[in-house]
This record gives sequence, C-alpha cells and structure tokens, in this order.
Amino acid sequence: MSEQKDKSLNKQKTGEVEQANLFEAPSVTEQIRMVEAILFASSTPVTVNEFKSRMPQGSDPEAALNELKSHYSNRGVNLVKVGDGWAIRTSADLSFLMRKETVETRKLSRAAVETLAIIAYHQPVTRLEIEEIRGVGVSKGTVDLLLEMDWIKFGRRKLTPGRPITFVVTQHFLDHFGLESVKDLPGLRELKSAGLLENTIPNMKDSVGDINKENADLSDNTDQAELFVE
Repeated sequence: MSEQKDKSLNKQKTGEVEQANLFEAPSVTEQIRMVEAILFASSTPVTVNEFKSRMPQGSDPEAALNELKSHYSNRGVNLVKVGDGWAIRTSADLSFLMRKETVETRKLSRAAVETLAIIAYHQPVTRLEIEEIRGVGVSKGTVDLLLEMDWIKFGRRKLTPGRPITFVVTQHFLDHFGLESVKDLPGLRELKSAGLLENTIPNMKDSVGDINKENADLSDNTDQAELFVE
C-alpha cells in the first residue's frame, strides 16, 4: 500500500516538473531576440506590459530591453524610451542621412497665370482691379496659391472708399524669373516674338506695350504715394 502511495507521489512530482519545464522562461538571449522582433514589427512604441502579454510566461522584458539598449548604444539605430513605450529610432547624429531634398513641380492654372501677370504689370493693384482687367472674378484659392509660393505679397492700402488692399510681386518672383526689377518685364514686342501673347488676356495686350513707361511713371510719380497708406 505504501509502495503504491510512493509511486503515485513520484508520478505527481514528475508531472509537476514536466509542467514547470513546459512553462519555463526562455533564455535571456532568446528574450532579447523576442523583444527585438517585436520592436521592429511595431510602428508605434511598445510598453513593457505589451511585451509581457506577447512573450512567454516568466519572461523579463525590462531586463531584455536594458541589454538591447546597451547593444544599440553605438549603432546606427538606438533603442529609446518614448513616453511609457520603447522604440528603435535612427541615431540622432545620423538624422541628416534621412533627409531627402525633392523639387516639386507645380503647374499654375490659367487663372493663376493671368492673375500673376496682371499684378506684375499693374502693381500695386487691388482684387477688384484684377477682376475688372480679367473680366471674371478672382478666387481666394488663386490668390492664396500665389501668396503661398511667395510670388506676390500684400501691398499698401489705397486711400479710396473701403481702403482696399493691393497686391505686388515679391523679390522671390523677380529672382525666379531672373529680373532685377519689374521694369525688366518683357514688353509687347518680346511677348510676340516668344509666342506668348496669345496666352495673355485681351486687356493685357493694350497695356503691355506701354509697360516700361508705366513702370517708370510708377517709380517716379510723386503723386503715387498720396494714393496709399501703410
């Protein structure tokens, strides 16, 4: 009877040992590999609790993280703590390698080209004056685009009813087109020879021929300042 009890106890102990071995925590090296795999697969920082929920029972993700942090300390990527989570990030001193300069080509709409041309040849000009020359309204999006591209800017307000704001071209506009000043804008003859006149609006054709005179008058006219205020 006692022998049967001993055998039963031995079997029970053997089963407990086998069960314990079944849920035994992986080696430290294996835990580090697991943590590393989780980090690389995650697009967001991973918390210690998330590691524990994914790793086998008995694992110590915090110890594995510390080992991994030391391992990556002098590498191209580092293990860093972000809030409550951990993430692999490019080493700060190598961040310049991740920058990529691109040239964005943006094609202006016909409305934007016409608006820009009117401002360039008639500046300072108000929105209402632009619309009168074009014969159609000027959308806010067109003006915003030209402002965003730094090709036009707000000028001074006219001393007329409502004191409307005016628009003028910027230094960036002149630099882009290789102009020293608006006086260097092409005239009627140059536009015709370049085949660009048909792309201009009708009202512009009448004024382009006298552009040099207009620009000279604009800069020299002593009465001009009386029409504007800061």
